[in-house]
Amino acid sequence: MLKTRIKELRAARSMDQAQLAELVGVRRETIGRLENGQYNPSLKLAMDIAKVFGLTVEDVFTFTEE
Repeated sequence: MLKTRIKELRAARSMDQAQLAELVGVRRETIGRLENGQYNPSLKLAMDIAKVFGLTVEDVFTFTEE
């Protein structure tokens, strides 16, 4: 299962889903689905999101076996 810190990272920067979506070139709904664990991002999208926050992909996303 893919876990993400996107919501936490956005909140710390007073950023809403629409702002992040615009920065990485996706729809707001995509960010919402990522945050709710309903969507696995492409490697490019994961890297773009991590770059926005100045972090590595591993700092934003973790994969756990369940």
